[in-house]
Amino acid sequence: MWKVDGSGRSAYLTWTGTDRKFALLDGQTWAIGRGEGCAVLLHSRAVSRLHALIQRRESGDYFLVDLGSRNGSFINGRRVSEPAQLHDNDHLVFAEQELVFRNPGRATSEPLPPVTDSRDLPTSAMLVQSLTTIVVVDIRDFTRLARSLSEALLSQTIGTWFFRIGKVAERWGSWKQQYMGDAVMAVWIHENKANVGAELTRVLRAVSEMDQVTAEISRSLPLPGLLRIGAGVNTGLAVLGGTYYTALGDTVNVAMRLEAATKTTGLYVVLGDSTFEALIAPPPLPFQRVEVKVKGHDQPVIAWGISFQDLDSFLNTVDDAHLKSAPTPS
Repeated sequence: MWKVDGSGRSAYLTWTGTDRKFALLDGQTWAIGRGEGCAVLLHSRAVSRLHALIQRRESGDYFLVDLGSRNGSFINGRRVSEPAQLHDNDHLVFAEQELVFRNPGRATSEPLPPVTDSRDLPTSAMLVQSLTTIVVVDIRDFTRLARSLSEALLSQTIGTWFFRIGKVAERWGSWKQQYMGDAVMAVWIHENKANVGAELTRVLRAVSEMDQVTAEISRSLPLPGLLRIGAGVNTGLAVLGGTYYTALGDTVNVAMRLEAATKTTGLYVVLGDSTFEALIAPPPLPFQRVEVKVKGHDQPVIAWGISFQDLDSFLNTVDDAHLKSAPTPS
């Protein structure tokens, strides 16, 4: 549903070639897509159900976040790979749907010039294979949730969740966060193999805090039930870099399968075998052995599952001496 902006000063979107406006008035986030509950509903099969998100930060600045859409989100011809600030008169493209972002109150901001030549594109980073830990976190039963919420509340929920989860990952040393529909992938790089065990404790503390943040969001918003998440954690070699600075390879694929396994195992966190083997903690470890089928693997992979409650108890038993240099969550 498109809302008319009558103030003349508030930010809004216009559909190119029409006089239709969507005022960015209510709330802090607005979901864009063709699915039920999206604040900005685009009727195109080329647009993902939950395609992108506009966030208004406390500073009053607006950002566009692509949610792992199949056909991408673009600002002035540049594909968005991480949250990008919006400026007055920016042209936004979602698949073949084009809109213009207007922010009359900040019309002096300088938008990025449109891409007219491939020489204007950012230099592609070299692809490098690195030892990483990949965390994939997903909201449980998101499709059912989306159908039960108003467009404003859905946008507020998913926007708040993405923002808070991303901040948690950053505080605990994540190199990169990528948004994928109703999930977030966070990447940790291990530059020294000798430090992997200690760094994995940071990763698991981040996962634990993500669960706590999700519960806080549930309590702060009028949702019909408690938000829950599942997390897949996998350690191994991954290819990093490219124009959009992402992680690729089997380690990422397995992490996604491990997250999916949280829905069938009844355990909310599932670790790959290499992650489990690298943990530094006194036995016995409170993890349950499970087997997960992964596309491209002839045999199921061994994994280790745990509940968030048991994960918190486990972390309390770990020697925290090696965390003194870790960022302190606020």
